[in-house]
Amino acid sequence: MSVVSKIESILFVATRPLEPKQIGKMIDAKPAEVREALEELMKTCNTEGSGLHLIEQDGKYQMVTAPANAGAVESLVKEEVAGELSRPSLETLTIIAYRGPITKPEIEQIRGINCSMILRNLLMRGLILEEDDADRLQPIYKLSTDFIRHLGIHSVEELPKYDELKADESIEEVLGEAEAALPMEGVAGSRQENAGGKETDENVKV
Repeated sequence: MSVVSKIESILFVATRPLEPKQIGKMIDAKPAEVREALEELMKTCNTEGSGLHLIEQDGKYQMVTAPANAGAVESLVKEEVAGELSRPSLETLTIIAYRGPITKPEIEQIRGINCSMILRNLLMRGLILEEDDADRLQPIYKLSTDFIRHLGIHSVEELPKYDELKADESIEEVLGEAEAALPMEGVAGSRQENAGGKETDENVKV
């Protein structure tokens, strides 16, 4: 697989803009190779007929939808954000609630699958926040203030059985008890904007 192809895939699923050095570490490529690939990708993506554009701001790169397709994207946004939350998304949200702040690799180690699209969906719904962590040298995820407020609490420490489940080694027990305890009824998204991930699992109305 070419460097250009790898970078295109990474930027497509990334939940935030990425610096070339970050991309290089992910695909084990030299800085010069990454810069050359990004330039090539911008030429191929940023055309009139492309549905995705590659933008650069402050030295960071991000894949975005073409402005001409704003109407179609907005329709999907409204449907996804106001619609059902999938079972994988609910499980990931529960993990973030009781194990956060937590990194993407840590979430994926628990769930055993790639969580890029799920995290993007939760971010776009306004249910979680992504912040840079200087100690871990990568983003961490935690519940958003709006979602915590929606749950009727002031902090995650007030979640049902928080101390007990946060320290529990068995993630299956954490997921089972936490999902049963969390007051999730009526949650579709904390804000009515942006689009979500692609899930094939059973959807759950929350």
